[in-house]
Amino acid sequence: MEGTIHKALDTLQQQLKGDLHYDKLMRVLYATDASVYRMLPLAVAFPKTEDDIRSLIYFAKTHNTSLIPRTAGTSLAGQCVGKGIVVDVSKYFTKIISFNETEKTITVQPGVVRDTLNNYLKPFNLFFGPNTSTSNRCMIGGMVGNNSSGTTSIQYGVTRDKVIALKTLLSDGSAVEFFNMTAEEFETKCKLQTLEGAIYLSIYNELHSETVQNDILSQFPKPEIHRRNTGYALDELIKTEVFSESDIPFNICKLLTGSEGTLAFTTEITLQLNDLPPQESIVIAAHFDSIEKCLNAVVPVMKHQLYTCEMMDKTILECTKQNKTQTENRTFIQGDPIAILLCEIKAETPEAAQIKADALIKTIEESQLSYANSVLYGDSINKAANLRSAGLGLLGNIIGDKKAVACIEDTAVAITDLADYIADFTALMKHFNQNAVYYAHAGAGELHLRPILDLKQSDDVVLFREITTRVANLVKKYQGSFSGEHGDGIVRAEFIPIMIGAANYAILKGLKTAFDPHNIFNPGKIVDAFTMDDNLRYETNREEPEIETFLDFSASQGILREAEKCNGSGDCRKTSEFGGTMCPSFRATSNEKDTTRARANALREFLTTSTKPNKFNHKELKEVFDLCISCKACASECPSSVDVASLKAEFLYQYNKDNPVDLRTKLFAYNTKYNAIGQQFYRVTNFMFSNYITSSIIKSALGIAQKRSLPLLSKKSLYKEYQSLVNKSVAIKCIKTVYLFNDEFTNYLDTEIGRDTVTLLRALHYDVKLIKNEESGRTFLSKGFLEEAKVIANKNIALYKDIITAETPLIGIEPSAILTFKDEYLKLADDRVLAKKIADKTFLIEEFLSQEITLGNISADQFTSQPKTIKFHGHCHQKAMSNQIHSFNVLNFPENYKVTLIPSGCCGMAGSFGYEKEHYDVSMAIGELTLFPAVRKAPKTTEIAANGTSCRHQIKDGTQRIAKHPITILKEALL
Repeated sequence: MEGTIHKALDTLQQQLKGDLHYDKLMRVLYATDASVYRMLPLAVAFPKTEDDIRSLIYFAKTHNTSLIPRTAGTSLAGQCVGKGIVVDVSKYFTKIISFNETEKTITVQPGVVRDTLNNYLKPFNLFFGPNTSTSNRCMIGGMVGNNSSGTTSIQYGVTRDKVIALKTLLSDGSAVEFFNMTAEEFETKCKLQTLEGAIYLSIYNELHSETVQNDILSQFPKPEIHRRNTGYALDELIKTEVFSESDIPFNICKLLTGSEGTLAFTTEITLQLNDLPPQESIVIAAHFDSIEKCLNAVVPVMKHQLYTCEMMDKTILECTKQNKTQTENRTFIQGDPIAILLCEIKAETPEAAQIKADALIKTIEESQLSYANSVLYGDSINKAANLRSAGLGLLGNIIGDKKAVACIEDTAVAITDLADYIADFTALMKHFNQNAVYYAHAGAGELHLRPILDLKQSDDVVLFREITTRVANLVKKYQGSFSGEHGDGIVRAEFIPIMIGAANYAILKGLKTAFDPHNIFNPGKIVDAFTMDDNLRYETNREEPEIETFLDFSASQGILREAEKCNGSGDCRKTSEFGGTMCPSFRATSNEKDTTRARANALREFLTTSTKPNKFNHKELKEVFDLCISCKACASECPSSVDVASLKAEFLYQYNKDNPVDLRTKLFAYNTKYNAIGQQFYRVTNFMFSNYITSSIIKSALGIAQKRSLPLLSKKSLYKEYQSLVNKSVAIKCIKTVYLFNDEFTNYLDTEIGRDTVTLLRALHYDVKLIKNEESGRTFLSKGFLEEAKVIANKNIALYKDIITAETPLIGIEPSAILTFKDEYLKLADDRVLAKKIADKTFLIEEFLSQEITLGNISADQFTSQPKTIKFHGHCHQKAMSNQIHSFNVLNFPENYKVTLIPSGCCGMAGSFGYEKEHYDVSMAIGELTLFPAVRKAPKTTEIAANGTSCRHQIKDGTQRIAKHPITILKEALL
């Protein structure tokens, strides 16, 4: 049978203009989403045309399989997992098709990212109102499938309110467009002798009875709950002129929105847009000494025209107290509140906004429920919003097997019921020994809460079902919606009969059959649901694999749990358009395989399922880590802080045990040794590297890209230059002594920058000590030579252990080298306590100087007042483990220097990565995302600065511009 289906897939692959994969790696990567579920699909398709989708439909029908539509794959309820063919439209179905500014409508393909759409619309003062917390990577198709809403729903409604028309392919492959129609047009559709006609007739037959309509109204969630996603939206259809005396046009889009891809396959979406909201905002942060008072305040404040009304409780706030990043965001908090309600008003002018804010404050004060009301303006509003989102993220980032599980996190009730509902909810959580955490879209009556469970253990799986069942019944008591915005999927679909009644559930099943008689569209969701406690991501009561690693992953309780920290949120799928660095390779390729999420998922899968003695010895893992450039952005930008750079280093070390490395890899790993030899004959070496003929031969022999220039060696090592500088220097009175780490890149390739550093520091009255240290070990780490890196780490720690103090810090020039002290050495060294002690006193040179400027030890009158314009690109490791603001502060210190941070992610060079011929194109594609265009756009009079040796090399190869290290620019500015 397996051979037969593979042969059929081979044939299908040849028919498609897009891509089809059914190798183990791709199936593994698409077996999970952001939910607790895992199902290994038959294949993964990336359709390029409508005909491709039609071919997939025919294949599914012929071979008794199914199609699971997917965009970003961040569904929390398991909507995007299944055993059929996952159809990912995020790669090719990404076009904005048409835009009507007058009518304020736009037609897009389902793979258009929500925030990308709004960036396109911004010049026209329009936007698509519904949002999600994943708005910089979620896609319109997913929002339609899920009927997404977000914080703006109280003002702009939900996705269902905005969908005007949908072009779809039905289960027989026919192309059908759904849109507003009159009762007469509906009647005409019912007469069609097609599947489309059968669908319209089925809807009429199911819903025309007054008894049925009354049952829908009495059983479905209350109509005032605008976030209601339980089942198919029958309650919306019966409001129309086809079934009532209203003049509301009939539109099947109301049914398809929120149907989770179970009824038809959407290819185009037409949306109604809104005017951009007023620019002037004021937020009232009402403080309460009890949850009850906070919730009772929701009804009166919602009488005002609020744009957001969000609640966070003491538990969320406590999570932010010890977080360094969030400290400055807490300044608006007064006292020790049990809950805070953030109420936002907007207006066209500051004066009008203030009038509205005063009226809101008056209402809150008259209620006598709050004890303090902070008024937030400008950046303070952003800080409060960041605090709110960060608190929940920190709460969910739990080390170990117990996790915050999405199952009851999406309940919505009428706001008049909210206080009573939460009182009952709290009592229920106490019954299960769960601490209730209140994080709510309060203005929409929606509560986000996740129980803490270990779904690897059968007892907690039982609780998973019990808690979900009890909460479903509680929501039903209040005629609420079990899913407000996250969808039914697998986790909640089983409870739909409870929520809407057996008779109405039978109607859902009838409509599913009418649309999809062969059950090929996303089966197991909404009707005939998969069991909510089967197909879990983790095997229950499994024997936990014992995996020995060279690096220390004890902070995450082992490498497997480090990988399991990934919750599938998909932050690594955001593009360069939205800033940050993660994930450079995905940004260049748009392939799921090249995300942080994919690497963590693949490693988790093979570490838990492999039967090999060396569980790392899989070519699939080699493939998924291939384009990871160890930028370390995931360690800081991923909400779960999954450190894929460390995972890759460990993987390479383990993989190399059974797969001998090639000559090129060894040369890059031992690069420092060969540079030391080459520098003794630097003229010959540099000629060989720069001459077209000889360099071409070297590149061909070693697998280096022909278009890549080779780095030239300095005339002298920094050690020799330092001795020369010390011998020539005169005695000065010093502020303090610093130890300069002589990294391998500065020592042999960028000696002049090292010389500038010594000169600058001495001119600023610092005594610079440079002792004969080991290289950093960066080249070994990048190639998985961990034993060699460990020897180096231990030697450097032994060398500096007695001399590095707060008064005599260790500073470094090259970020990738000096920051090994603060990162990898803590996972490698024999004496981790000593390693941490040194790490705490280790600084990138710009960070050290920035601190000294703040202390007043360096003054602006030591530098020129001549004007200069500078654009700075920061190294990835600096962004992840330090802060490029230090480089900005240092470069901006001379009186008339104007500095701009280039909003670039990774440069794409990443050490040896950009040299390797198979990686060259991806390397340059990463550079072209933001960095290269920004450099090319800069006038020739603008100085380009970059503190990474790889970054400077990449800028030169990609733009033919010379970038200077910030220290060189500062040294040149000395008076």
